[in-house]
Amino acid sequence: MRKLFSVLWLIVAAPAAAALAADIPPAVSRSVDFEKDVAPIFQASCMQCHANGKYEADLSIESRDKMLEGGATSPAIVVGKSADSLLVQLVSGADPERIMPRKGKRLTPEQIGVLRAWIDQGAAWPKGFVLHDANKPIPARLEPREVPVPPATAELINPIDRLLQPYFESHKITPGKVVDDRVFARRIYLDVVGLLPPADDLEKFVADTNPQKRADLVHKLLADNDKYATHWLSFWNDLLRNDYKGTGYIDGGRLQITRWLYESLKKDKPYDQFVRELVVGVPGAEGFTKGIVWRGVVNSAQTPQMQAAQNIGQVFMGVNLKCASCHDSFISQWKLTDSYGLAGVYADKPLEMVRCAKPLGKTAPMKFLYPELGTIDQSAPKTQRIEQLAKIVTSERNGRLSRTIVNRLWQRLMGRAIIEPVDEMDNPPWNTDLLDALAWDFAHDGKYDLKRTIETIVLSRAYQLPAVPLADENAKEYVFAGPGIKRMTAEQFVDAVSTVSGVWSGKVEAKLTDSAERYAKAKWIWNDREASKAAAPGKLYFRKTFDLKNAPGGKATALVAADNTFELFVNGKSVAKGEDAFNKPVAIDVLPYLVAGKNVVAAIAENTSDKPNPAGFWLSLEMNGAAKGGKRAEIYSNTTWKMATTRPAATQPAANEASDWTSVAFDDSAWPKAVYVADVTGAPWNLAAGLPNEAEIDRSRESRAALCAATPLTTALGRPNRDVVNTVRPSAATTLIALELTNGGTLTDMLAQGAKKMATSKDVNADELVNQIFQRAMGRSPTAQEAAIAKETIRPNVKEDGVEDLLWAVVMLPEFQLIR
Repeated sequence: MRKLFSVLWLIVAAPAAAALAADIPPAVSRSVDFEKDVAPIFQASCMQCHANGKYEADLSIESRDKMLEGGATSPAIVVGKSADSLLVQLVSGADPERIMPRKGKRLTPEQIGVLRAWIDQGAAWPKGFVLHDANKPIPARLEPREVPVPPATAELINPIDRLLQPYFESHKITPGKVVDDRVFARRIYLDVVGLLPPADDLEKFVADTNPQKRADLVHKLLADNDKYATHWLSFWNDLLRNDYKGTGYIDGGRLQITRWLYESLKKDKPYDQFVRELVVGVPGAEGFTKGIVWRGVVNSAQTPQMQAAQNIGQVFMGVNLKCASCHDSFISQWKLTDSYGLAGVYADKPLEMVRCAKPLGKTAPMKFLYPELGTIDQSAPKTQRIEQLAKIVTSERNGRLSRTIVNRLWQRLMGRAIIEPVDEMDNPPWNTDLLDALAWDFAHDGKYDLKRTIETIVLSRAYQLPAVPLADENAKEYVFAGPGIKRMTAEQFVDAVSTVSGVWSGKVEAKLTDSAERYAKAKWIWNDREASKAAAPGKLYFRKTFDLKNAPGGKATALVAADNTFELFVNGKSVAKGEDAFNKPVAIDVLPYLVAGKNVVAAIAENTSDKPNPAGFWLSLEMNGAAKGGKRAEIYSNTTWKMATTRPAATQPAANEASDWTSVAFDDSAWPKAVYVADVTGAPWNLAAGLPNEAEIDRSRESRAALCAATPLTTALGRPNRDVVNTVRPSAATTLIALELTNGGTLTDMLAQGAKKMATSKDVNADELVNQIFQRAMGRSPTAQEAAIAKETIRPNVKEDGVEDLLWAVVMLPEFQLIR
């Protein structure tokens, strides 16, 4: 029947196809390479019906000879005559009834031009190269490839721009001028650290005449390790299916990797090491390959071992194994044996294969998805097999690892990836040289440095071009003309609203630090080594003097605990009191009381019991920017502190400073040293359990949305359920977003609190308030018309409800919500 249909098609439709030859896209003028240019087209669009034992119309494209042999009646290609080749006529739609491929997207004019050029140039086919073999997956572009980069010119310095220039010329695109400083600063702040630029910093940047100021700003933002790590935590939480609460966490069926992930990002851990630690499951990172241990009866495609295989394939290799975890995939070359072969590496015993819930009574040999990169010893213990797998995945030979991550970074920064979808890395890129060059630079010259690649991208002219609307996914051909206009992510939007309103009200759920480790230097002290068991009732007086290179900047927080009560003094000033704060310390802002030079912290601690009872004093004081080089200075309670058992000279008022035991000038040389009682984890207090983590004591970023659990607002704005891997968030606006933005309680509460705070602040001025809101939100002053409307809204006398109305109006503006 197929042969008869093909014959009829030749008789009836071939003359019409010849008549329409003029409508076939022309061959591209450049020389084409089969492996780089042609094979990816066949693999993405033709393999499903003409390879791997499935040959529609008896046509195979698995080799040059088979294409010359052709199908039912004629060869698929006529060497040197692309217009007469059946392949070109079918893919170009010469006959509307027989357009190929029948499923999926049609070939673009560029792709058809590549096929024509290949045929006209002799249809070269590398010796021994087989597109597909029934027993092997489609050959993938695995090896890294060094791309010659055109030499730099005065106008084109960044390698990305030098590589893109021929692309722009071939597509008849003349790149416009780069965006102005305000647009660039807003874009780079949101993309690199996830925050709006501070108004004062923005004005200084705009006024700066240094031609290198954009590079300087990028370096500054990338060097802010905390803000960078906090922002990119969301990107990696989505990818690595890590969250702070939800399915599996309550009953131990799932493990957070938050602390490991945050520290890895903060230290800019090399990506190959980052991946190896996740694959191996080093302490703190075990949760990635453990997956979720679901309760009840679980489908065989969702066992922890199969989850590990799926996650490694998707996140690091851009391979989707979900279909092939249940049966041989209908939409790709991946088979059930591939998924089970990788999953078996993590199994304690051989995994029986199950197809569509039916046990097959056999196992698959353990292997990586691409065995040509390395083999796994099936007889080795599980830990050794996993180490072998990690070595294969992070091998320098595995160019797919670096291509996949730079493709994801490009998508995150530019709005659309070089290969789409990002989890189908066998698809052709819109610019092969660009992808390969970025991947080579990342893995070789850059030593797997993520920040370095981000810097290269954002300092390119390509990134700094005016933003353009994102291309329709169904468009016949994508042509890069500049970064896409992006909606803020859920976390960026919430943080931007917090910046404008001054309200950071979220509850931090991310555990970024281990309290016992972080505060290990701080010790419980008293005058008796056995005070943790029983100490005599009464008061003790403690002092610690220290020098600061600089006055602290931004934050100086003291955490104080005592059994039973305390009063804390800083440089002679009483700053706080606490009672029964032995399980959860009191956080005290002491920034206003510290100075550059000599300082003293003093405390009265009392065991208020009427009989011997456990007693102790504990303190941690961390001061940002106070040490040499602007580093953090730290003071902890320990045996270097001085102690007195009787009350010294009166505190306040004092006859003179030297007689006040809480002052810097007081001479404590005759005082004995305090006595060590216990570590921060010591009994009976076990203070570590009640200590806040770094985010909870740092009010400057304590409630950044990336560190908080999902809310109805962030869920509506696209923050995903992280029970599964999420590699891309939806970019389109939805009805749910509109409903939540206009009626949701989260945003309403934030803006109401912000309005109250602004309207009731001291010496509030309508003109200044309006300008402040616009500067924070849009990085500019309001126009005359905007200022007039805004002031009319909040007057008379800066009404609270008027300020709230103005905040609503501002945060609903596309200028606020979009990254252009």
